[in-house]
Amino acid sequence: MIDIDDKVLADLKSGFSLPSKPEVLQNLQNELNSDEPELGNIAEIISEDVGTAAAVLKVINSPAYGMSRTITDIRQAVMFLGVNCITQLVTGHLLKNAFKQEDCCISLQRFWDNATDMSQLAMAIGKQIKTTVPLENLQLLGLFHDSGIPAMAMRFDNYNDLMTRAYQRGEQSLLYYEEQIYPVNHTIVGYYLASSWHLPKPICQMILRHHDETYLKEEADQTLKATFATMKLAENLAFEAKHFRPCGDWYAFKDLVMVALELSDDDYVDLKEDVEEYFIH
Repeated sequence: MIDIDDKVLADLKSGFSLPSKPEVLQNLQNELNSDEPELGNIAEIISEDVGTAAAVLKVINSPAYGMSRTITDIRQAVMFLGVNCITQLVTGHLLKNAFKQEDCCISLQRFWDNATDMSQLAMAIGKQIKTTVPLENLQLLGLFHDSGIPAMAMRFDNYNDLMTRAYQRGEQSLLYYEEQIYPVNHTIVGYYLASSWHLPKPICQMILRHHDETYLKEEADQTLKATFATMKLAENLAFEAKHFRPCGDWYAFKDLVMVALELSDDDYVDLKEDVEEYFIH
């Protein structure tokens, strides 16, 4: 467990205008934290926000969830998927709508398209590996793990130039280039955003440490390790499919990920082919 220095958090509060937690999410979390959460209350809270309800149903009925029947209302969705999964879906939708393009120097459409790809791929990999990983955690982590990036792009006018340079020089991760220029990096900003939205603490830690390979050496919980490793594998396979080379930090992570997920080299090749096919379609 890594805790962020109080001074860093104070600097973030003063220097960043991060989106505050939406009311619908607060109401949802209040209900979940009550002594006896009611499924009907949860469905009603979500249904009152028409845009959120429609977005959740769209995601649930996508191939990623492989439902045997079409889900037509939120009460059905809560019953089929459970409150945790529904809450993660709502959180992901609200996050995507929390940033405004006019305030941001990168293309949010492209950023969220990539994040959605990551989320879908992580869930697809999660269904194929031997270790059981909660799909709702992969869905949320896929969307949220880089959520500090749009916040950085709101704060620093030259951030798009830095991202371009980082992707052109693929031998290092984005984090490396950020730390050459800025007082804070996207993992810390993403952690702060996730914490302020009261995401589960293990998810917040993964966001903070998703460029830190020692996480896989230190974390004792096998499900958390597998969740983190699945996200890193999806991240690299997506990057390879788009850029024809590995992520800058993949070599530091590869062996640890393969062990955590009990993958052979043949398994990796099979997954890589599946991801390439995903992008073809």
